[in-house]
Amino acid sequence: MTPIADILAAMVPTDGGYTGTIPAGWLQGRTAYGGLSSAIALHAAQQCEPDLPPLRSAQISFIGPLAGDITVTATKLRRGRTAAFIQADIVSEAGLGLRATFVFMASQPSKLDFDQRMPVDRPYPAPDAKVFTGPPEYFIHNFNFVDQKDGVGPGELLRWARLRATAGLDPMVQMMAIADALPPAVARLFDGSFPPVSSVTWIVNLLTDTPATIDDWWLLSAKSDFARNGCSSQTMRVWNAEGQLMAEGMQSVAIFV
Repeated sequence: MTPIADILAAMVPTDGGYTGTIPAGWLQGRTAYGGLSSAIALHAAQQCEPDLPPLRSAQISFIGPLAGDITVTATKLRRGRTAAFIQADIVSEAGLGLRATFVFMASQPSKLDFDQRMPVDRPYPAPDAKVFTGPPEYFIHNFNFVDQKDGVGPGELLRWARLRATAGLDPMVQMMAIADALPPAVARLFDGSFPPVSSVTWIVNLLTDTPATIDDWWLLSAKSDFARNGCSSQTMRVWNAEGQLMAEGMQSVAIFV
């Protein structure tokens, strides 16, 4: 198991970005786990400009496979008075694998203060909770999970999840790394067999300037109400251990069966 902080620390600065390596233990099939590649892209974007405000939104396209040696570049698209748009690309031997646009934006005074998000009421795992992970050759070995099955629909996944190694990791980078840790929600519709699927695009909106939780536990939800013609659209949410919604998003998923 290679902690994400170690992967980032080993990256070598270049003009406009970094070079580095994705360890085999972070692969899902022939490509890197999407949360890891997104976290690497965010790390590069954070170094692109000084004194960036908090991350507000990320738009990520998973274009092709990423494995082994990679080159990461980050480019400022625009920086205005309140927001900065940074593009990050990751290339490996197979070509361009990921392109992300990150929006960093400071909180602003506003007449609106409207929040109808209901907190969840599910206790986070106790220190002696029975957790599960995965085999060391697969990326999920880097996580601990606890399934939540009560009240979960047929096209929905709900799990407590945490990275097994978080020391030295920026909170926003940790959020990107953990938020994609669930399989696509349509996996629950295949009677126990895992279908060949691939994330295509991912949009994440951060709902806090300072994501924080207890004992590194986050409650992850992925829910699909539609799957047809080889495509699925799913909504995704991340709560902290106190039941506060930290991030939400959508993902387009390709289904190859």
